[in-house]
Amino acid sequence: MRPSRRQPDELRAVSLERGVVKYAEGSCFVKFGDTHVLVTASLEERLPPWLKGQARGWVTAEYGMLPRATQERTRREASAGKQGGRTVEIQRLIGRSLRAIVDLEALGERQITVDCDVIQADGGTRTAAITGGWVALHDCIAWMKTREMLRAEPLRDHVAAISCGICNGTPVLDIDYAEDSQADTDANFVMTGNGNIVEVQGTAEKIPFSEEQFLGLLALARKGVTKLVDLQKLAVM
Repeated sequence: MRPSRRQPDELRAVSLERGVVKYAEGSCFVKFGDTHVLVTASLEERLPPWLKGQARGWVTAEYGMLPRATQERTRREASAGKQGGRTVEIQRLIGRSLRAIVDLEALGERQITVDCDVIQADGGTRTAAITGGWVALHDCIAWMKTREMLRAEPLRDHVAAISCGICNGTPVLDIDYAEDSQADTDANFVMTGNGNIVEVQGTAEKIPFSEEQFLGLLALARKGVTKLVDLQKLAVM
């Protein structure tokens, strides 16, 4: 039995609440169980210097965790004067995941910045951020459409992410902190709505895992991402 008493293939309770920030072009408050992330998408009429003149836009992401998102207070990275390696790695993952389903040429010479702020962390913050990030990005693009800023559709597909793990020899879906801290294997899967893989991050924390076990995790992830994409579709109807 899992600590949360869920079935091996059962997601935590997931919610995607849109339009939660007054000034952002797109926003979503995403909850994966007790992991809560506030995501905003901001449109900027500027580009990084290295992209200027290339007739295409850019989607990037920033990620941060509030000091009491965890059981003990974590020092703000701003007060330390630099971002930690984990933060940089996660925000790059979020940016790559969202760019994978955007036609950057159709976006025009503009940048959309997706900010992901973790309000409460209980495992799976990056997967929640990517899943909610798609909703915020969708609404930012919809905002642009209402103002006739686009000549073509930039959003090519859905993208969502889910964690999986092997706990006590059993593959399980959407692991929370209690499972993550004890898992033999921890993996994150980023996938599109049509089932293609954007990125896989997998680590044997204690015992190396077999190809068969990996394929079992992949099958679980597909099932989870399918459910998350269905929730995204319901959210933006």
